[in-house]
Amino acid sequence: MKSSEFQKLAELDPTGGWDNCWKYGKQTWDLGKETPAVLDLLRKDALPKGRIFVPGCGTGYDVVAMAGPDRYVVGMDISETCVRKSQKLFSGSPNVNYFTFLQGDFFKWNPEDKFDLIFDYTFFCAIDPSMRKAWGQKMRDILNPDGELIALMFPGREKLGRWTKRIP
Repeated sequence: MKSSEFQKLAELDPTGGWDNCWKYGKQTWDLGKETPAVLDLLRKDALPKGRIFVPGCGTGYDVVAMAGPDRYVVGMDISETCVRKSQKLFSGSPNVNYFTFLQGDFFKWNPEDKFDLIFDYTFFCAIDPSMRKAWGQKMRDILNPDGELIALMFPGREKLGRWTKRIP
């Protein structure tokens, strides 16, 4: 989707355009399946047990894939349309008792319990750069002291060896 299309969808949308993208089928970023990183971590049995949080979970394929008797997964998205779609799509899942989808604003949300793992698949990339410090603070607030944060980002603009650094 072109940025001009997103700008049009963002107008008059209190979610910054995200709900309109889901309403009008413009969520071109959605893979429609589990991310390869999640599948790889599951194959290697490398995910910690306990409570997992997925901010900006989208359709929720990663949420459902990670959920099971040893892992309770909470997926959150700001788009009500998206969350309803996820709930409907996975309501008959055999592991439905091990995950939940919430609609809400990540920055205003205060969960009762902290998480053992936070899986951020491009959520950080989707927020305004001015909110990144608040992202870090919130992650620290909701992650157990010995918890793990996995954050996967889109490539930036400046190459640093095999790594990439994004310059604002």
